[in-house]
Amino acid sequence: MTGRTSLTIVLAAGEGTRMRSSMPKVLHQVAGQSLLAHVLGAAPHGAGSSLAVVIGPDHQPVADEAKRARPDAVTFIQRERLGTAHAVLAAKEAIANGADDLLIAFGDTPLISAETFERLRAPLKAGAALTVLGFRAADPTGYGRLLVEGDRLVAIREHADASAAERAVDLCNAGVMAFDGKTALPIIEKIGKANSKGEYYLTDAVEIVRAMGLQATVIETSEDEVRGINTKAQLAEAEQIMQARLRKAALDAGVTLIAPETVYLAADTTFGNDVTIEPFVVIGPGVSIADGAVIHAFSHIVQAAIGKNASIGPYARLRPGTSVGEGARIGNFVETKAAILEAGVKVNHLTYIGDTHIGAGANIGAGTITCNYDGFNKHKTTIGAGAFVGSNSSLVAPVKIGVGAFIGSGSVITRDVPDDALAVERSQQTTNEGWAKRFRDQRANDKKPKTS
Repeated sequence: MTGRTSLTIVLAAGEGTRMRSSMPKVLHQVAGQSLLAHVLGAAPHGAGSSLAVVIGPDHQPVADEAKRARPDAVTFIQRERLGTAHAVLAAKEAIANGADDLLIAFGDTPLISAETFERLRAPLKAGAALTVLGFRAADPTGYGRLLVEGDRLVAIREHADASAAERAVDLCNAGVMAFDGKTALPIIEKIGKANSKGEYYLTDAVEIVRAMGLQATVIETSEDEVRGINTKAQLAEAEQIMQARLRKAALDAGVTLIAPETVYLAADTTFGNDVTIEPFVVIGPGVSIADGAVIHAFSHIVQAAIGKNASIGPYARLRPGTSVGEGARIGNFVETKAAILEAGVKVNHLTYIGDTHIGAGANIGAGTITCNYDGFNKHKTTIGAGAFVGSNSSLVAPVKIGVGAFIGSGSVITRDVPDDALAVERSQQTTNEGWAKRFRDQRANDKKPKTS
């Protein structure tokens, strides 16, 4: 928000008990990114914005993921699990720096948007001390209710403590809050022990704000946006919602999705103009697809760059480190990994290209394999521009095929081939005329019943 600094505190609980997984909950993925990375990506960025992530003890992988997703993130450790307010105060040092706005979010709500964070901040600029994010629940059972009078929030009532009339309220607490930075720390420090467990709840901030003569208010968002992930079923539901968002964004940007519901995208997929995606394509993280490219059906692409007017698939698998040049063609049942294919290269079928650089206009025949692994290390194959590699060839790396060189079909190439040379590696063919008929006759005779 222009002219205001912000501090976002993300509470990144690492437990995943209900996920039935040894992986910390916030490291599970939706659309190729961790739950935590989605939230950190939506949090305010840039000059005047700072980010604190509160984690539990012994959760270094969560700290590492926070730093990977947002290099500006500073992590703080909550040594004891004593409630949300206690977790926020683990980052007291960051709060004390005095940002204009303090945002509090949770690391397991991957569908929250940057726009919602900005809407949360707007009432603070207008004089509110606290803004709480609410949603209208289809089934409010179990949620804290937001009790309002006019445009003011008067209380957050937990379901167990709510009266029958209060339980009829469908405006529920999403847990996400924004505090005015001038009063945030005094308010949070006033939160006392809220229950018999001795836990400190952020929800008590509403009553403290009112007791101080300050204003608390609510903004609303959709129930989908604030879905927390606690089970694998909820994770799958969030994936479905995210995929619908990503497909709509792609269609709105002009991408042709022939059967949108069958295409899976990553959160960071980028498209040029006039891109076509056929049915049953899976695009993982780190993929860019340039103008005019066509991704044919049943292809799987991860961490790859697809050039202008390139054609991929059907049934192609592009693994990390693949770069496909303008107008290049990768056909059915082709797999690439750490491969650079320059403009106009053709690898049309039944081929593996790994740790390879292929020059412009080269043609790689069906059944060709770059033998890049010796059981211990990976080695590189270089194929020059305009080279022609015949079908069913094996190129044993490290090896270089020169510019314009030809490789005869069925060859096993173990030595470098000069520019414009022909390399053929085959044993001499022998032909034994009539052998096949004699073989069949002998086998037929062997099957005849023996007479005594």
